[in-house]
Amino acid sequence: MNEAAPLAQSALVSSPLGVLAVLLFVLAALFMLQRHPAGARFFAVVPLLVFCYFVPTLLSNTGVIPLESDLYTFIRRVLLPASLILLVLATDIPAVISLGRDAVVLFLAGTASIALGGPIAFFALGWMFPTESLDQAWKGLAALAGSWIGGGANFVAVGESVGADAATMSLMVVVDVGVANVWTAVLLWFAGRERLMDDRLGADRSRIDAVREKVELYQAEVARPANLGEMLLILALSVGTTILVTWFAGYLPDIGTIINGFTWVVCLVTAVGVMFSFTRLRRLEGAGASVMGTVFLYLLVATIGASAQFSEVTKNLPLLAVGALWMLLHAGAMLGVRRFLRAPIFFLAVGSQANVGGAASAPVVAAAFHPALAPVGVLLAILGYVLGTYVGLLMAFVLRAVARFYGG
Repeated sequence: MNEAAPLAQSALVSSPLGVLAVLLFVLAALFMLQRHPAGARFFAVVPLLVFCYFVPTLLSNTGVIPLESDLYTFIRRVLLPASLILLVLATDIPAVISLGRDAVVLFLAGTASIALGGPIAFFALGWMFPTESLDQAWKGLAALAGSWIGGGANFVAVGESVGADAATMSLMVVVDVGVANVWTAVLLWFAGRERLMDDRLGADRSRIDAVREKVELYQAEVARPANLGEMLLILALSVGTTILVTWFAGYLPDIGTIINGFTWVVCLVTAVGVMFSFTRLRRLEGAGASVMGTVFLYLLVATIGASAQFSEVTKNLPLLAVGALWMLLHAGAMLGVRRFLRAPIFFLAVGSQANVGGAASAPVVAAAFHPALAPVGVLLAILGYVLGTYVGLLMAFVLRAVARFYGG
């Protein structure tokens, strides 16, 4: 913190509005670059999300923007819960269940294998960590559990709740991107061999055709041009609910060191978003509710990068080793469940990526099997947003127990 102060004071752009403008420009430039053919080829190799994290890191560590700002606090405390509401709002739980046994079971198997795999991997490799690093290690791994079950919003929510510092969160980004993208590449390879793999297993592919018809009807039902009134309602609903829930959470007691005021906020806004999904408000998804939520999400990603002090981020092979073993356990479990169910490889791929990659990449993997199946990835990934924070916080207790076993 002492080293961060001079950089914060001497930043070229230090006002909250100025910093917001810089972050918005960075994100807009990256997404515009992605639309260019050369940019699209580049980001196919190095994911865009990496730059959304680390370009702000570069700017803050070189004095362009500060390492600490009131803007970062506002985005995490207000836009994070608002993002969760809008992303969960689109959840059609009956529709997800109706996608079929294989889709739901393999998605939940992915959630369970990630939830269990993290503590197992940490326990197996905990001896590699210096004792003084164990406290932040379990907190970072809890945040990673939130990310690998839900997404970026859950990563931030769990990390903030358990008290992971910026350096730890930045390290977990490296583990997340490095390990998860290797597995994503494997899933995309599966897409090119799906018929061969399904024929070898004797999987019934007729369910995929049924899913395709279901999602096409859903997509046609909700899609419509956005209008000013609906966009204002989306903003009022997300921000207004966040303010009310934050006020109410102030009256709820802390439970240990993990369930605190902010944890109550993210849990409650997730529950409210689920309730909204059973009302006509869910149709706001067709007007751009999840798009607005994703804008908030990418601002969250940028602030995490901007607040990470580069001098504190050193190579951490133990964390990378835990992440790699964790993903291997997840992959083995998914392949085993798929073989037991005799399910098409599509359901394994989309169920796994809906957990590990979230709404940003699950539809990409689904579309690699068939473009019409992309919304299946979205639906399952949004369900992951619902589970990510809760399961991540539950795993925090287990991971903390493992750290204490090793003396942390």
